[in-house]
Order: sequence, then structure tokens, then C-alpha cells
Amino acid sequence: MKTFMDEHFLLQNETAKRLYHDYASKQPIIDYHCHLNPQEIYEDKRFGNLAEIWLYGDHYKWRAMRANGVEENLVTGGPGVEDYDRFLAWARTVPSTLGNPLYHWSHLELRRYFGIEETINEKNAPVIWEKANAILRSEGFSVRQLIREQQVKVICTTDDPTDSLEYHEGIKELQEFDCLVLPSFRPDKGLEIRRETFLPWVRKLEQVSGIQVETFEGFLAALDSRIDFFAKVGCKVSDHALDQVMYADTTFEEASAIYAKALRDETLTLEDERKYKTYTLTHLGEKYSKLGWTMQLHIHASRNNNAKMFARLGPDTGFDSIHDGELAYPLTKLLDAIDAKAGLPRTILYSLNPKDYEVLGTVMGSFQGGGIPGKIQLGSAWWFNDTKDGMLRQMNVLANMGLLARFVGMLTDSRSFLSFPRHEYFRRILCNMLGEWVEQGEAPNDMELLGGLVDDICYKNAKNYFGF
Repeated sequence: MKTFMDEHFLLQNETAKRLYHDYASKQPIIDYHCHLNPQEIYEDKRFGNLAEIWLYGDHYKWRAMRANGVEENLVTGGPGVEDYDRFLAWARTVPSTLGNPLYHWSHLELRRYFGIEETINEKNAPVIWEKANAILRSEGFSVRQLIREQQVKVICTTDDPTDSLEYHEGIKELQEFDCLVLPSFRPDKGLEIRRETFLPWVRKLEQVSGIQVETFEGFLAALDSRIDFFAKVGCKVSDHALDQVMYADTTFEEASAIYAKALRDETLTLEDERKYKTYTLTHLGEKYSKLGWTMQLHIHASRNNNAKMFARLGPDTGFDSIHDGELAYPLTKLLDAIDAKAGLPRTILYSLNPKDYEVLGTVMGSFQGGGIPGKIQLGSAWWFNDTKDGMLRQMNVLANMGLLARFVGMLTDSRSFLSFPRHEYFRRILCNMLGEWVEQGEAPNDMELLGGLVDDICYKNAKNYFGF
């Protein structure tokens, strides 16, 4: 019987053990998509207790706590709710997460950051609380130190085009902090033309860009100016939440008329939305291509499903799910339209619905080329797929339909500074998969070949692909 989470955790054969310990474990981390707060990095935030660093804003844990019958005030907090009580509610929940990646993630976080080897439960929770809090109070246990200890070399945050990026600029001036913290351009609010957030956002864009947006031409110019500003601060990636991929043949004149209707606060049709998004995304893709950026498309999330809880708590609080809308036709038409204008930029295609992997695996093959290795990527297993089974499925589809060797690897997609061990989790799963191929005679027992592949997927491919 194996020991729970020993040094060979998830490594089921000798080849896997060699690949992980001799290659994967030695590579630094590039976290090219996350939702960390750059202000907290700049200010080198320290956390008051384990609940603050472990539970605040973590909607993965919140969903599990709700499923375990925890009252909402202990899940997301509120007046009169003590952090210790929230921590105890999570400690009572952890044993029930066995089989969910949260069980492994939680124990990896306790071990890698706090040196706590115990499996957490309600009985030992008070001792773990005291141990962890003592370490949090110790000298040097701050956000930037956590990043250093995990050997994180690049962090790409997620930023609205109207953001000032003042903290990214401040981080560049920090002495003795060698992690690149770069912005990502996420213009979702400027694409969602039928939502009530659109008009206020357009006015904010006008204010920060200094460009009048009374016309569609002015709006696009304002977006372009913000892209140029982001590029000066070091941005190399954009990101788009395409919960439904839309495409409709259109012209500049049609898109301009639709934009004008939106400014007059007139009702827009679904076809209006399709045409507006098609033209605007095509324009943005052209701009990204000229700058050498990577475009990330996050597809098929169904967000804010629970209207009552959305009204109470807002977005990103654990009430989202997988979407199953049409994909192949609108995506290929959209990518083709961008490609026809200025050449498709480097593009990463993620889907929250794993049934889409084969579609994405073949779509990306239709747009590879230009002498760029792995130019179009099947994005890593994302959000609800960020599991052992989900990672294996994504990598197997990529290997079957593309080139696993060119994969840019893992990301955290997290708001938590304790999430970096997810890279370790992924690396162990990758190494075990390759080791199984060797054990089954499906891959040669060639450490030079396999070790180089592991090094590339864990670090080097992302470094070269994004140009960090």
C-alpha cells in the first residue's frame, strides 16, 4: 500500500518517477493566465490568517462547502462571521472532497507552503490553524516571497482595457524581485453590447483613452490606443470570454449602425450582437497579429446561473457551469476572417466543455503554419476540467490530433497565491502519462527524448511561444 501523497505521488512507474524528479520538478513556473491582484504583489501583501489566504475569493472551495451543507454566511462571509469559523467549516468539508481535485490541492497547499503533513479534518483543524497562522506571521511570509519560493518567473494577470496598470509599472521598478508580472488585455465589457454594463464601460474607455467614442471608428481607435498602452507596459497576451462563439458576415457600415443604436440605448437583436462581435473581434485579432501577441479564447462557460445569488454576491462566486452551444461553424468562420485580414495571431483555444476538444483539435490544425511551432494551441484543461481525468483527456486529444510536444502547458486561472502547486499536480500527471506509454511499449525508453519533452511542456515552450 502506498503512502498518501509521498514524494512519488501520482507517479505509478519508474519512468514517471525519473521524468518528474529529474526533469519536471526542476523547471520554473510560467503562469500565463491567472486572476491574481497586481496591487497585492506590488504592496507585498501579508495575510492575517489561514482563512484569508485560503478561502477568500476561492469559488472552487465555496461550491464544495455549499454542497456539504455549509450555510452561506460561512462560505462567503458576512457581518459578525469570524474567519476561524469559516476555516472550521472548510476543515469539516475537506474529507468529503475525497475524489475531487480539491482534496489533493488543499493538501499540496498545506505541505508546500506551511510544511503541514497531516490530512486536515475537523479534529485537527485547531492545531493546523495555529501552525499555519504562526508561519503567516513569521518574517518573510508575504506574497512576493510565496512567488519566489515556487520559482515563478512570469505571471500574466487579467486586466480590463480601462485599467491604469499602475501596479504593473510599479512592480517593474522593484529591486530583488525577478518575476515578470505582465497585464493581459481582456476587453469583454466592450464586446458585450447587449448588456447593461456596455454604455458605462464605453464612457470609461473614452475617459481613459482621451479619444471620443461617438462613432464606431472612434471606439475602435480608443481600443487600439489601449492595446498600444498595454504593449508598452509589457503585455503580450489578450483574453476573451466567448461563452458563445458568434459569427455573422458583416461590414464596417453595418457594425457602425449597430454601435450607434447601442449608444442611443436602443434594443439590439441577437443578429446585431453577432455582427458587432464579429467585426470587433476581427479588428482586434488584426491588431494582436501586428503586435505579435497571443490571443486566448475561453469558450463555453455558462455564467451566473443563479439569479438570486448573483444579485446577492455578484459574479465569480461559484454559480457557473459548462455551456454546450454551437462551436465548429462560428469558430472556424471567425478564425478565418481574422486570418484573412492580417494573418491569425498565435491563438489558444480553451473550452469548458470537454466534448469540444476533438472539434478544437481539428480546427487548430486548419490554421497552423507561418513557421511558428504550435501556433494554434489546444488550451490546457480549464476550470471544471482542471482534474486528473480532465488533464489526461485534454493531453490525449492533443497528442492524437496535434503535437503534444508543442503544448505550452499548465496555468492556474486562479485568484489565490496558494495555487501554484497546481503546476506540480499537472507535471506529475504528465510524467505518469508518458511513463505509462513507455511501460506499455507505446513510447521508447529514451530519457533524452522524454526528458526534453517534459522540460519543454513544463516551461520552455511557454517561454518561447509568448516571447517572455
